[in-house]
Amino acid sequence: MKAAIIGYGKMGHEIEKILLQRGHTVALIIDQNNTDDLCADKLAGVDVAIEFTMPQTAYDNIRTCIEAGVAIASGTTGWTERLPELQALCREKGGAMIYSSNYSLGVNIAFRINRRLAELMNGCDNYDVRIEEIHHTQKKDAPSGTAITLADEAIARLDRKSAWNCIEPQKGETPQHKADSIEITSLREGMVPGTHTVTYESEDDVLELKHTLKSRRALATGAVIAAEFVCGKSGVFTMDDLLHV
Repeated sequence: MKAAIIGYGKMGHEIEKILLQRGHTVALIIDQNNTDDLCADKLAGVDVAIEFTMPQTAYDNIRTCIEAGVAIASGTTGWTERLPELQALCREKGGAMIYSSNYSLGVNIAFRINRRLAELMNGCDNYDVRIEEIHHTQKKDAPSGTAITLADEAIARLDRKSAWNCIEPQKGETPQHKADSIEITSLREGMVPGTHTVTYESEDDVLELKHTLKSRRALATGAVIAAEFVCGKSGVFTMDDLLHV
């Protein structure tokens, strides 16, 4: 598989290592210093692109790949209100793309547990639910895309919840609890790769679903596996398709 890496920060470097370890070729690397190289001519012969950049650049990066006929796996968060546009374009062009707010296989299994847990808790009105996410201080968006996915998927299954709201304590914000809302607390500490906790609490007990990343390697490995999955296909995919659930 000949791959392009779009975004060559810490994640991009990890992705490069995993690609080479799994026997693939890195045919093109796009960083902030050579963004003009992300074009049809440079993408010629590339099988799949893996995109981890910034919210303000992700849309154009992905669109360029789709229009060049290159399959793409993207993990950039903070921009996905426009994701349906690109999914529609991908189908129109007969291309292939997969998007996930988190490519860790463990997190994606946690997503499925979260959905089932919310279904079970729907009839247990004595439990309230909240989410906490902790990431490194370099992370720009808050809450994390993973926390939003956890919240949205719980809201879809909990009749008593209709929205989420984000609290950032480091900005001096204090919780303003609303009965119909899931509170997401976003913390930025040191070099934490990512910790997400969904908590259901009643007056008598506490139930937690928690996932902790030990390193970016889990994200990079999942992204490469996703790229392998989407390479040679046509259509719009999610990690559910990859995991066959």
